[in-house]
Formats: sequence, C-alpha cells, structure tokens
Amino acid sequence: MRYPFRCPKAGLGDADHVVTRKLDPFRIEFVQGDDAVPFVRHRQMLHSWHMARRRGLTDDAYVELVRRLDAAIAEVDGRGFRTTPFGRGDALSDRLGFESGGGVWVKDETGNVSGSHKARHLMGILLYLEMVERRERPPLAVASCGNAALAAAVLARAAERPLRVFVPTDSEAAVLERLHALGAEIAACPREPGVAGDPCLRKFRGAVENGALPFCCQGSENGLTIEGGETLAYEMITQLGQTGLDHVVIQVGGGALASAVIQAFRFAHRAGWVGQLPRFHTVQTRGAWPLKRAWDTLQEQLRTAGEVAVLERATKHRSEFMRPWEETPRSVAHGILDDETYDWLAVVKGMVASRGSAIVADEELLREANALGRETTGVAVCHTGSAGLAGLMQLRREGVIKPAERAAVVFSGVQR
Repeated sequence: MRYPFRCPKAGLGDADHVVTRKLDPFRIEFVQGDDAVPFVRHRQMLHSWHMARRRGLTDDAYVELVRRLDAAIAEVDGRGFRTTPFGRGDALSDRLGFESGGGVWVKDETGNVSGSHKARHLMGILLYLEMVERRERPPLAVASCGNAALAAAVLARAAERPLRVFVPTDSEAAVLERLHALGAEIAACPREPGVAGDPCLRKFRGAVENGALPFCCQGSENGLTIEGGETLAYEMITQLGQTGLDHVVIQVGGGALASAVIQAFRFAHRAGWVGQLPRFHTVQTRGAWPLKRAWDTLQEQLRTAGEVAVLERATKHRSEFMRPWEETPRSVAHGILDDETYDWLAVVKGMVASRGSAIVADEELLREANALGRETTGVAVCHTGSAGLAGLMQLRREGVIKPAERAAVVFSGVQR
C-alpha cells in the first residue's frame, strides 16, 4: 500500500479500524545523540526512517532530508523543530499546594512550529511523503478550527505543496488571515440542521475521496499522524531522566495528542525505558465531552464484565461508546470542541491500563487555570492549551493527585 494512512475497512460496520505502527524495542535506539531536532534525535521511532533504510537510503541521507525540511519550515515560520522546555513549575506547584518532592511539570509547546504541538503530528506524515513521492504530488487536506490548520499550512508551504483547509464558519479572523498569507485554499463549512458530526470533517473526507491526501491530526484518518506527536512524549521521557511521573493530565479534543503521549509512554514502559507508567487523565469541557461519555459507558460495563471483554466490545461496537456530540459545542477552550474524540480507543485503553480517569472542567475552572498558568510560568498559553492544568487542579482538589506526587501537563497553543 503506497499510502498506509487508513485501514481499507475503515467506515465499514461499527468497528474501529485504525492503522498503528509496530516497532521492536530490542532492534532500535530510543535516543541517537543529543541533537536538538526531535525528528533527528528520535528518528528510529519513525516509520519513514525504517522505510528509508529498507529502500537503501543511508542514515546520514535520512538525517539530511530531515534537516532540509526543517530548514524550509524555519524559512516559512521563523523557527524549525527543536526540543521544547519541560520542567517543574515551582511557583505553580507552590500555588497548588504541592510538597517539594512533588509538583507540576510543564511541557511548553507554545514556542514550537506554528505555536502548538500540531506540527509535530504533521511532520511525521510529511517525512513519509518525502520518502515515497517523486513526481506525483497530490494536494493535501486538513480539517481544523485553528492550530492544526496553521501547522498544516506552514508545513505545506515549506514543502511547496497545495493545501485545502476545511474550517468552521466561526474561525478566528487572525487564523484565516494567516492561512491566506501561507497560500492555503480555505473552505468554510457551515453546520447543517439535523446532521450530526463535524461538517469540516465531512468535507475533508470528500476531498480525500477525490484524491487529496489526509494531512491531518486525526489518527483515524491518517495513522502516521500519531508517531509525529509521539516525539513530544519522547522528549518528556528523556528530559525527565530518573525522575518518574505519577500522573499525566492531557486536554482532549480529537484525541491525537493524548493518543500519542499515552502510546509513547506505554511503549517506553514495555521497552524498559520508563520504570514507572504514570496514570493518564483526560480533560474535556462542559461544551462537549464525548470521551467522558464513552468512558462512563465503559466503566458501567466493567462492573459486570472483564476488562478484555469490555475493551473488545468497545473496539467492535464503537457507536455504543463513542458518538458525535448532539449540540453545537461552545467553550472558551474552543480548540478541544471536537464533536467526537476520533482517537478515543487508544486513549481509553491507556486510562484503563494506568488506572486513570476522564474528567470534565467547567468554564470557570478553565479560565482560572489559564490565568494561574500564565501568571506563574510566564507562558502565553491559550485557554485550550492550558485545559490540562484545569483538569489537574480539579484532580488536586478531589484528592486524586496527592501533594507529594509528580504530575505533568502540556501547554500547547500560544495565545494569538
């Protein structure tokens, strides 16, 4: 299969059919050197690297490909991919009542390409495309309300590829202006009365059916988007060193970020690169919480059936657990208002395996967390990007996260 983005059975029946990458941890190096570019440092974790080697490309030639793309991205965006900061937020930890041994570790993605983690996902796809394509270069397509669209437009411009962006009708003017400047073709997608689900995703799928390639941050539409996002977790793991985490709290919209972080940590744990698997918690808003609803259904079934049986049922009967939100979602954290959590299954499995939880944060807490995060860390993060902190604060107040424990959040999405 030239484009192993989506399972041929996807969309048939009610089962979840997703493409996942399989690696043998005993035949790869997790970290290669101390290069600041994550796609160089963790290149053996990428499908594109393994394909390059199978095709006879040397390791040096692959690294040169990454550097060439990274330089082109920097020309467009003013910055390329670099390891982003991750460390204990001392003032934030003090304000939340943590002890000296515990605290909040913040991964700051606001200084990444296009101002969020989204470009990581897309770089994984772009590296693969650069490996398999020579003369034919089909157009790219993405469905997004903001950060993913901006990331796609930056990378598409750097790679000199046409991009079609499907956005909601209430997209921010600043986002649309930047998309225009980057040369993206923009299609606004109004909601249709009585039709469930995201209209942007429907239009996006139509474009893919007509020959465009899914350059997106939904793992259900392009499985390779997950491994690019995993570089964020690989950085966290290497930056932590011998410091273990007790909890990771992640904001969830479509679910690709949580899916990538959880799968990377679980793989690293199985490989022995992480001694302790943290508990994974996910956060959604009162405006839309399809993952929490699916999680509640799963928990109800776990009361009367075994874990293996329930997860198998969730895999084969998706709509029983995950379905589109019935109302038009609204929240100050508008970047996680996806109608569905498309990458839900890997997230749920990770929460079950780690004894995690799914929670919903109200609007007051989302605003409080954003103000506290900006004040104590100096990071100009948006409400979407600080939603994980809102979840951590709720778990802290409920006593789930103890004062002596270590918890991590990801700040992703610069305030524009």
